[in-house]
Amino acid sequence: MRRYLRGTTVGDHSAIGKALSMQQRTIGNATVGTVSLGAVGLGGMPLSTKSDRPSPADAEAVVHAALDAGVTLIDTADAYAADESEFGHNEELIARALASYGSATDDVLVATKGGHTRRGSDWEIDGSPAYLRRACEDSLRRLGVEQIGLYQYHRPDPTVPWEDTMGALRELVDAGLVRMAGISNADIGQIDSARAIVGEALVSVQNQFSPGWRSSAGELAHCAAVGLAFLPWSPFGGITAAKSLGSTAAEFGAVADELGVSVHQVTIAWHLAQADVVLPIPGASRPQSIQDSAGGADLELSAEQLARLNAA
Repeated sequence: MRRYLRGTTVGDHSAIGKALSMQQRTIGNATVGTVSLGAVGLGGMPLSTKSDRPSPADAEAVVHAALDAGVTLIDTADAYAADESEFGHNEELIARALASYGSATDDVLVATKGGHTRRGSDWEIDGSPAYLRRACEDSLRRLGVEQIGLYQYHRPDPTVPWEDTMGALRELVDAGLVRMAGISNADIGQIDSARAIVGEALVSVQNQFSPGWRSSAGELAHCAAVGLAFLPWSPFGGITAAKSLGSTAAEFGAVADELGVSVHQVTIAWHLAQADVVLPIPGASRPQSIQDSAGGADLELSAEQLARLNAA
């Protein structure tokens, strides 16, 4: 059984070796340990939830392309599947892709999530402590690990007190099932409550943030102030919106034209410029897409360009 934590001995062609050429970001703290990661991660959702998702072999090729590009953070969730019948599809896919990669992957941090359930193809929520424990144990089995590197509670459940769910998250850490914990789709009050209950094991917040969706700007700034990693999901606005980003976010398209790069690289660079704690996790269903996104990690925006994008 493996732990998806950071390895210390890797080959010359490992993902960590390739990641040295990518801008690095840090997650964690002195209590749970810090992890240096490539500044751009991979969001696994499009590999499992799209109606036209890639074949298993093509999906593995996307993960391998991400690793080749220096990505060392992969974001998944147990609920990333077409419907209830294949719950856990994405976790199993990520585990297979890591196992079939031709080099060491001990340096890759796999972040998964629990708390969303599926009824058929509908998305529902269960934040009860008993369910979260069961979900975590199932994720451990699907990922084939003894300890999850980063386990995130997926979304607040209005029927369960937030404090109860956070207590359950803390129990997963105390039981050694989870090394680091995170929360997703949380507001500032929920972030601070989680910090008080989960303690130093809480290292990240994953909220929606993109050029057209900036309602989590306050949460991003709060994470920067208290030292939590901020993982913006759907950094291009979502699976369907990513293709039209150049027209819907016109200023981002204009800067892309000025620099001779894709609008997606500009968007990644803009995300990273918001704060040192930001690690965007763009989804991809083609190798070329994640390779292009990864290139945004080292794209330099001028102060004037950044100001235009922030004001757009």
